[in-house]
Amino acid sequence: MLPFKEDYKEEIFETVCENAYHCLVVVDREGLITYLNNSYCEFLDVKKEEAIGVHVTEIIENTRMHIVAKSGKEEIADLQYIRGNHMIANRIPVRSEGKVIGAVGTVLYRDTEEWLKMNSHIKDLLLELEHYRNQLRNQYGNTYSLHDIVGSSSSLNIIKNKIKKVAPGDVSIMLTGESGTGKELFAHSIHHLSERNNKPFIKVNCAAIPENLLESELFGYEEGAFTDARKGGKLGKFQLADGGTLFLDEIGDMPLGAQVKILRALQEGEIEAIGATKPRKVDVRIISATNQSLEKMIADNRFREDLFYRLNVIRLEIPPLRERKEDIRILAKFILDKVSKRSGKRVTDFSTEVLEHFMHYEWPGNIRELENVIESAVHLTNKEIIASDDLPDHLLGNASMHQSEKLKDMIEHTEKQAIQNALKKYDGDKMQAANALQIGKSSFYEKVKKYNL
Repeated sequence: MLPFKEDYKEEIFETVCENAYHCLVVVDREGLITYLNNSYCEFLDVKKEEAIGVHVTEIIENTRMHIVAKSGKEEIADLQYIRGNHMIANRIPVRSEGKVIGAVGTVLYRDTEEWLKMNSHIKDLLLELEHYRNQLRNQYGNTYSLHDIVGSSSSLNIIKNKIKKVAPGDVSIMLTGESGTGKELFAHSIHHLSERNNKPFIKVNCAAIPENLLESELFGYEEGAFTDARKGGKLGKFQLADGGTLFLDEIGDMPLGAQVKILRALQEGEIEAIGATKPRKVDVRIISATNQSLEKMIADNRFREDLFYRLNVIRLEIPPLRERKEDIRILAKFILDKVSKRSGKRVTDFSTEVLEHFMHYEWPGNIRELENVIESAVHLTNKEIIASDDLPDHLLGNASMHQSEKLKDMIEHTEKQAIQNALKKYDGDKMQAANALQIGKSSFYEKVKKYNL
């Protein structure tokens, strides 16, 4: 047998790293790429010389390599969504003399098809899981998980980690944060990770239901409870959510009268429908959300303090987009792909100038505003790359103008543009325009009337 020679080390390294079937990336302490093997370059469609020295977030979407390089905590068998595929990624910190100097990352399978071929049993289980997920979507509407919340900033990951800890229990959770931060997605994620995930997730927008109808919406009514009551009565949201999760959005807009009944439902585990002769037991987990200061509302006698403490057992503050700007680029591309598919237009990317505008803007409307801006730009552009002249005027001004302009005006301006473009595209056909924008018929007609279109 030939003796091992030191000269072979380079050949072994090249064989293992360059010609291996898996993808390999190495970053330094600052998250800059120092090595990317051929397999990863081919999969990402990048040239090695262009990737070396660039921050890893600019090359690999949804990456956490820069985070591991700083935290020193390894991440094994994590699902990572890259270029339309879920990859199985390992991220391991590299240490020298006890200090973290970088990280090594590998991807075991370059797409889910390769993974499925590895084990027919796994394939069967995944297909069965997808079948049940489709059944749940058909029964209860769209559901979302933590993987649907795009971004890898430290502030976002802190929230995700907290959700993983608190989701399995039945404790009440309050989500706070500015409008447009995606609180409903986080509520879905909590339900998805809980033991109630095979039961209903029911949403109540407390601000959208008239005060005189809120009680019947929440607790239902019996047949003959009042004039025009539906034959056979109607189940309320509490009954519909029995065994599952009830999401009370905009809880700060709930009238005091309804707050009393919700408090009883939480304390006693029972509700009483309008016209009912006896209460009914219900088992629901409450997740609430608000963009208001409930403490101030309590001081103003507009919100019950006892209900607040029932709802606010665990509080999660969702960070605004301006505090997680490292997520803007990947969020923008994710939204662009979604909007392009929905609109049927081939718009593939943003110009460098557009991304710079995105990074320097404060986003008072958060992710909702970002989505509105991108949707408007997709409808306005006649190119595959969105340019600065496709953006709303308010996004191109200076910082002081951004801060002085009202959020409501900006959102309405973007919304109006999107509706105008849709009507123009479909020659004034309101039904087709509404379907393209995924807006309900009545809501679309109200907006058309509002903007005099």
